Amino acid sequence: MTTIIPDPEAIRPELDRPDREAPPTRRFRRPSPTTSLRVGVATLWLSVIVLLPLGAIVWQAAGGGWHAFQLAVTSHAALESLRVTLTISAAVTIVNTVFGLLIAWVLVRDDFFGKRLVDTVIDLPFALPTIVASLVMLALYGNHSPVGLHLQHTEWGVGVALAFVTLPFVVRAVQPVLLELDRETEEAAASLGANDLKIFTSVVLPALTPSLLSGAGLAFSRAIGEFGSVVLIGGAVPGKTEVSSQWIRTLIENDDRIGAAALSIVLLSISFVVLFVLRIIGARTAKREEVSE
Repeated sequence: MTTIIPDPEAIRPELDRPDREAPPTRRFRRPSPTTSLRVGVATLWLSVIVLLPLGAIVWQAAGGGWHAFQLAVTSHAALESLRVTLTISAAVTIVNTVFGLLIAWVLVRDDFFGKRLVDTVIDLPFALPTIVASLVMLALYGNHSPVGLHLQHTEWGVGVALAFVTLPFVVRAVQPVLLELDRETEEAAASLGANDLKIFTSVVLPALTPSLLSGAGLAFSRAIGEFGSVVLIGGAVPGKTEVSSQWIRTLIENDDRIGAAALSIVLLSISFVVLFVLRIIGARTAKREEVSE
């Protein structure tokens, strides 16, 4: 019996064959003068509009030293304002995440009379001055409420005002992603016997998670820094409806600019951390979705 010895070249993986052309190496392309100019202008504008003011407030907060900074952010009034701000903002963000997703779904997937009008109204809080929003809330939920709801100087009134100004962030973050979502995957899941709830939780929601987290992060960051929409309906009751932005105004009126800057740094840090963490979670979720596909 003759033993056939296979050719080593025949069993060598295709990528290891000597006659196979090596993949082209990626060479670093030097930026063109136009690209460098664009990057420089963008960086300069970002520095002037964002980084320079942030640097100024950090410099002012550090003017009194670490001890003054610590006293400003750990005072009873500051801690109470932070508690009220973070508690109400977190609750409003959760509510707006749910209802923002629902509204985006209705605007994308359903057809009804007045759809374009509703789509336009979503952006109204962006265009409306926040003090006007507070005046509207006061007229609707104040002591002479036409609907019988008296929310003036209550946590509920502050929550409603914050929900009003932050709802568009979630809707506008989710809506374009929902528009581009592939419907064939949903139809395939339905053909395999999956019900609507299963399709939504297993197919649609994972694809929307990055944009949903992004919108929620923006809504939360806007809520903890909001001032105008809560100034009338909230009434700045200490320990109850006084949010951090209102306490910062009180510090400025009392000529305590270092304390006001210190508390502002805390709010900025919280916003940055929340946005950064949600951005990382959203990016990892998107990568897992790409791998699964």
